[in-house]
Amino acid sequence: MPASAAVTRSTLRQQIADALRDEVLAGRLQPGQEFTVKEIAATYEVSATPVREALVDLTAQGLLDSIQHRGFQVHRFSVADFRGMVEARSLIVDGIFRQDGAPRVELGRGPALGSIRRRAEEAARAARAADVDILIGYDVRFWRELGALVSNVYIADFLHRLRVQAWVFAVPHLRAESDLRTWLWSGHDELAEAIGGGDAGAARELIMAHNRHALAWADRLERRAGHGLQHRPPDGLELRAPHPREPQEQGPR
Repeated sequence: MPASAAVTRSTLRQQIADALRDEVLAGRLQPGQEFTVKEIAATYEVSATPVREALVDLTAQGLLDSIQHRGFQVHRFSVADFRGMVEARSLIVDGIFRQDGAPRVELGRGPALGSIRRRAEEAARAARAADVDILIGYDVRFWRELGALVSNVYIADFLHRLRVQAWVFAVPHLRAESDLRTWLWSGHDELAEAIGGGDAGAARELIMAHNRHALAWADRLERRAGHGLQHRPPDGLELRAPHPREPQEQGPR
């Protein structure tokens, strides 16, 4: 295979994976919803090979499940799964800020701080406006860029994966909330200022408060579980075809 063809296929594979991840994050592909390689290929008008590769990538990220002889389905995370994600990131963050008495994160400096502050302002504004669709993209990018300040890339990648999975669980439930503003955390700008000001103690407390907020919401969901809250997936596939773009890092837009 010529090198140019390999690059083109790899780019298309990434674009399809990105587009499908966006659909899952936005709740247009809902937990438990099934589809086949053929259906996705027809929707995006591409060949089956890059679609299959993209679906395998998303399965490896824990967002999809492969169903033998049937295709794929969006993974259905439980409240217990969500609680485990929040508890895991709490432990990791605690370790980051307390390792040997010194934070393992670049505080108060670095060219990324300007971008982090901009993401933080937009995310906080969307949360206060209860605009989930806008919030998702800014929130994930904010935490992704914040995670890049951590000296250990494996920790940063793991935290990013947890963030995406948590959103996949949360979106259908958030859309059913009547008091949405109460449950959308909006402290991004405060956290960005603490990081930019080199205040490790304040940054740690804001992150831990965010995680406590998420656990309180998990408690609420568990209390409501007896009422049979369910989310019916839409009929058929209604996906947005990806626009051609340059290869970018994996992650929701």
